[in-house]
Amino acid sequence: MTDDATTPSSPQHPGRDAMLSTSAMRALAHPLRLRILDELSAYGPMTASGLASRVGESSGVLSYHLRQLEKHGLVREDESLGTARERWWERRPGSIATPEPREFPAGSAERLATLLITDEWMRAREANLREFLSEGDAVFGPEWLDVASTDTINLRLTSDQLHQIVLDIDTVLWKYIDAYKRTPSPGALPVQLHINAFPLVRGASTEAPLRTRKDRS
Repeated sequence: MTDDATTPSSPQHPGRDAMLSTSAMRALAHPLRLRILDELSAYGPMTASGLASRVGESSGVLSYHLRQLEKHGLVREDESLGTARERWWERRPGSIATPEPREFPAGSAERLATLLITDEWMRAREANLREFLSEGDAVFGPEWLDVASTDTINLRLTSDQLHQIVLDIDTVLWKYIDAYKRTPSPGALPVQLHINAFPLVRGASTEAPLRTRKDRS
């Protein structure tokens, strides 16, 4: 990656991901560039023309945006697939993270870029899930449909309890990321896992238990 692409890991995944620098965030804060990065992340290396057919843009437009992403270390040419006539592109290996929006002043370019990136990523994840729910049974067999999951779980937790759940989930996820991210098994298909863990904004805190009448003075 170029020097300005990332800074050290996020606090949540030390040594596991790379935090986007402000310059890389500004370069990425464009809906089409985020779509390009998502396509390469989910489906692997593609040419500009291949990407163009997937996102509904011209290969010239895609080539321009790919070069901007390459400039900031977010994508790179896959020389093992390239030819003299056509370049293949891949996302740079490794997980990336964005800074927390609250780290930047309200209304600043950095905060707006972070919010745009997060909003687009969430929109893309929701679109992928909706596509599976509406079209999955026409595309996949029962061996895939029977193991897919869209569970929602509601709990009442303290911040420490939520943190522990996230840590436990991360331990399991990284086990499988390490096992399959770079060495997929024969017959593997692109799969997305959505793990969201957050407090509900309109929720009220659980009241502390009242002392019994006998304890009152």
